[in-house]
Amino acid sequence: MDSAYPKNSTTEAIAAIRSFLGERLSTATPVRESHGKDQTWNEGFPPDAVAFVKSTEEVQKIVQVCAKTQTPVIAYGTGTSLEGHFTAPHGGICVDLSNMNAVLEVNAEDLDCRVQAGVTRKQLNTYLRDQGLFFPIDPGADASLGGMAATRASGTNAVRYGTMKENVLGLTVVLANGEVIRTGTRARKSSAGYDLTRLMVGSEGTLGIITEVALKLHGIPESIAAGVCTFPTTEACCRTTIETIQTGIPVARIELVDAENIKALNAYSKLSLTVAPTLFVEFHGTEAWTREQAERFSEIAAGHGSGAFNWVTKEEDRLKLWQARHDSFWASKTMMKGKTDALSTDVCVPISRLAECVEETRRDLEEHGIYGPMIGHVGDGNFHVAMFCDLDDAEEVKRIKLAYDRLIDRALAMGGTCTGEHGIGAGKRRYLEKEHGVAALETMRAIKKAIDPLNILNPGKNAAP
Repeated sequence: MDSAYPKNSTTEAIAAIRSFLGERLSTATPVRESHGKDQTWNEGFPPDAVAFVKSTEEVQKIVQVCAKTQTPVIAYGTGTSLEGHFTAPHGGICVDLSNMNAVLEVNAEDLDCRVQAGVTRKQLNTYLRDQGLFFPIDPGADASLGGMAATRASGTNAVRYGTMKENVLGLTVVLANGEVIRTGTRARKSSAGYDLTRLMVGSEGTLGIITEVALKLHGIPESIAAGVCTFPTTEACCRTTIETIQTGIPVARIELVDAENIKALNAYSKLSLTVAPTLFVEFHGTEAWTREQAERFSEIAAGHGSGAFNWVTKEEDRLKLWQARHDSFWASKTMMKGKTDALSTDVCVPISRLAECVEETRRDLEEHGIYGPMIGHVGDGNFHVAMFCDLDDAEEVKRIKLAYDRLIDRALAMGGTCTGEHGIGAGKRRYLEKEHGVAALETMRAIKKAIDPLNILNPGKNAAP
């Protein structure tokens, strides 16, 4: 354990927590390891113990113990984040919130709900379906809603419905001193005091542990039309996206899937899509309105050399299409025999610079012999690159790290950000100062120090020391 934390603190904390959690505190090696490493090449560090909690009160008691013993404490949802958010570089206690999975209330008339942090987005939408409601934020993985709030997730629907930042009404949070606060109200707007909800959304567990989330809901559209449209180049895909957004077509999803990804999806998901740069698109509204949107989009796409826009409205056909899109990481991984280590990253740029950024990145990867399929939520200027390699090949690792740095520099030079939705975690900490500047970064750290002076909440992540 790092010298900043007392040597015997974890032992004392484990004994105290076991006194009230019993067998729900695990020190088994497989459990610890599974809670300390994500699916990418970010270095993993297991916690010293994993606490499986069932209530805000249990989280509060654990944090109080950790504050007293100066023991690191790391929140864990479903483990789907990709930037080393839940690694435990200083050891400590991992708080697994997956058993806190109750939908606490649904207010259908006001289009809002309140859930425990361990509820996943699919679980919530299954619960809401009979009431004609849904929660639209879809990052692909069936992530927990507490984790989605903590990482400020977005996803395929963000171009129409926004990100978690716009869809969280309030939170229940356990602070570093063990106090519980409730931020926000069910009102759709407020000017009362500092916006603590937005401070916690995206803080990645470094300012508090989220145990409950209040969310905005939406009515399930009368008609949903989805389809695919192929293009001669990725640039043509991007130009079509830009024009679609700029002309005001209220597209719900518009996703770029490059040719390498299409090849992988065909093999992995048993599809027969044309191997070419492709846009996956979806429209929501009435039947007449979705048909009109699809036709307008087809006209724009044709002006950029697209093939036919083939669209479907049956739910099973749409679900198959989007499940294939969400499985792109795993599909690409199966194409790389012997190179299963991946640096999965994202950047986001102003939409007017999207085509330029994507094309420069594609040429960069080709020039340096790097297999890096690109896929993205291009409707809001956000795209992902998964660069696969063999970690035992030092030369290849070096080439990929340099390409990674150039990608971030490229996005920042275009007025963008080093991450549109993955978050900072441990993996992107070194880019914060470059993006925000020294003064802004020190302001973030001052907030962290004020709320968590002992630095026990997820140390080594985001702007935390």
